[in-house]
Amino acid sequence: MSIIKILSENLINQIAAGEVVERPASVVKELVENSLDAGANEIVVDIKEGGRIFIKVLDNGCGIAKEYLQMALARHATSKISAEADLWKIRTMGFRGEALASIASVSKMVIKSKREEDLGGSQIDAEGGEIRTMRDVGMSKGTHVEIYDLFFNTPARQKYLKQTATEFGHISGLINTIALSNPKVSFKLIHNDKVVTDLPKSSDLISRIADIFGRATAE
Repeated sequence: MSIIKILSENLINQIAAGEVVERPASVVKELVENSLDAGANEIVVDIKEGGRIFIKVLDNGCGIAKEYLQMALARHATSKISAEADLWKIRTMGFRGEALASIASVSKMVIKSKREEDLGGSQIDAEGGEIRTMRDVGMSKGTHVEIYDLFFNTPARQKYLKQTATEFGHISGLINTIALSNPKVSFKLIHNDKVVTDLPKSSDLISRIADIFGRATAE
């Protein structure tokens, strides 16, 4: 008969990652939604090889205070709900506090963040969900999240990723979808150092439709 035991925190995070992180586009979705929840109106997504080896999401949102930055990688750590009643009036996209912890558990992650009122920013480096270093950095207001070597410690999942073009297609479609519902936010998508999508802030949905699909479709 098997012995019942408590799973390690890292293994719990990797199991959760299976629910949250299906492919590189899943990472981009979670990070961009966090940026929107932070009030960002400028978001840049920079990826390499369809997100297999590198994903970076930069925003100009409210930022995270230094004393809370490490907590951001803990499971169920969130700034968006605090009581049961909050579950009935959710106004944000990410509220469970699962995404960053799950993504960090299957990647090498760097997070830099600064609030407007702070003199400087803070950076943490993590690998496989374990925080390695934390230090002060110079940066403008906002949050930068860098993901290296997605699924480096779960090779069985890595081999199920599709070709670069396919994975990039999922990310590109995702950015267009999110951009459609957030016309007042500028989005830039860079793939292998080439700007693929550059959508300026727009005052209305029709202008955003024109930017993505062309004037004829907008009309």
